[in-house]
Amino acid sequence: MQPLTREETHVMFEKIAKYLGEDLQLLVDRPDGTCFRLHSKWVSYVSKKILTLATNISSDKLVSLGTCFRKFTGTHTFWLHITALDQLALYAKGFRVAAKSTQDCRKVDPMAIMAFH
Repeated sequence: MQPLTREETHVMFEKIAKYLGEDLQLLVDRPDGTCFRLHSKWVSYVSKKILTLATNISSDKLVSLGTCFRKFTGTHTFWLHITALDQLALYAKGFRVAAKSTQDCRKVDPMAIMAFH
């Protein structure tokens, strides 16, 4: 497990900032010391406590650690992994869905647009 390079950190934070905006700071500065680490091109979000316990395992035997955010591709693009949604949903406002009941939809303003997928 190694820290991310400056370029990898920049690419990753640009992608996450699209979903979290200014709340990205809350994801990075946590009181439990959770940080991002790179292992075989996979970015993991892991606490410092688990990271220190994992130092006893050799890197070739270590399969995964913490919450997987995504793997960097050969062109250094970064796509979020489905397991990252649990961590992002804590701080993101765009992942919450508010649905109105059928009765409430019938009573809305005639110019209102109601859509639910």
